[in-house]
Amino acid sequence: MRHIALYPGTFDPITNGHVDVVQRAARLFDFLIVGIYAGHEGRAKQPLFSAEERRFLAEQAVRHLPNVRVDVFSGLAVDYARAVGAQAIVRGLRAVSDFEYEFSLAHMYRHLAPDVDVVCLMTSSQYSFISSSMIKEVAQLGGSLTGLVPDHVAEALVQKFRTLVRE
Repeated sequence: MRHIALYPGTFDPITNGHVDVVQRAARLFDFLIVGIYAGHEGRAKQPLFSAEERRFLAEQAVRHLPNVRVDVFSGLAVDYARAVGAQAIVRGLRAVSDFEYEFSLAHMYRHLAPDVDVVCLMTSSQYSFISSSMIKEVAQLGGSLTGLVPDHVAEALVQKFRTLVRE
């Protein structure tokens, strides 16, 4: 039996903290799917990057891991997990402040899909302060992203904000 896990998120953009969790989850499972949540129209918070841009950035960040695939999905993560045959959903914890949300989410997943387990991995301490929201703010204000995101993501952020300023 192959052990398949889903690591769902918006990944807008993928950070070194996300990559850390992917690498560690890839060691625990035979196959890991990084699921980029496409979202839906009318959502209050619109992503900076399109789903396909986020997929591309994530694929480049994890291409060195042979048992990892990046995909885009919409709808409930538990429904997508079942559709791809995942027995587990991986979640990353950065700090104690994440725990309450993740705890509630894990219980909701358990209610919706009792056959899918949730595995929480604490991100490495050097990445515990990184969030995609903070990364976007630093990039927009011209700060250094060295060590926070993969180099190609930093370049994509610079280009994206250059384009937005021109519009």
